[in-house]
Amino acid sequence: MDNTTAAAFFLISWWLIFFITLPFGVHRLEEPEPGMEPGAPEKPLLWIKAGVTTLVAICITLLVKWTMDSGLISLRSVL
Repeated sequence: MDNTTAAAFFLISWWLIFFITLPFGVHRLEEPEPGMEPGAPEKPLLWIKAGVTTLVAICITLLVKWTMDSGLISLRSVL
């Protein structure tokens, strides 16, 4: 796996994992003020979710890169 493929895989997996983690730990406002969206989260904790997403995406990307570089799985055999 070359670096361009690894970067593309990382970006796709990062966004996929980020969207999966978004609903975790979300609590609505109990009494939203007028003009506020009633479904808006009180504390979305986006920095924590982005950090966890980055760590998980790096681990998955390195695992896939190692697997493909070692020859256990190749793109030619998958396609």
